[in-house]
Amino acid sequence: MKVLVDTCIWSHALRSKKSEFEVLVKSLEALLADQRVLIIGAIRQEVLSGYSDLNKFETLKTKLNYFENTPILDEDYITAARFYNECRQNGVQGSHIDLLICAVAVRLNAPIFTSDKDFGFYEQHIPIKLYSNLT
Repeated sequence: MKVLVDTCIWSHALRSKKSEFEVLVKSLEALLADQRVLIIGAIRQEVLSGYSDLNKFETLKTKLNYFENTPILDEDYITAARFYNECRQNGVQGSHIDLLICAVAVRLNAPIFTSDKDFGFYEQHIPIKLYSNLT
């Protein structure tokens, strides 16, 4: 099963040297080795936006080019808006990008690999699955 990897996981792997993220990074490495990683354009944009040094930006862009963008369909935007409204009606504020990630993941029946606690709140109100097979 493919897994949609959120921006924060990429950031932990690419930037953080903190031991507290080691388990997450190892899980990402296992997914990469098994070729189970999905990425959408919005996540690619967020990851690359953290690199103002042009050389580092180009190096990372080249590495990320290995991963094809998972297409976002028109229906995903509609689903994301519905998810946004459902969460909001239940007192959960979500970002438009987060809920677009949720919509794509639901369509693909793919779990989301994230350390962003907001997704735990979304999971209470919309039919997403979170990836928890941490090594």
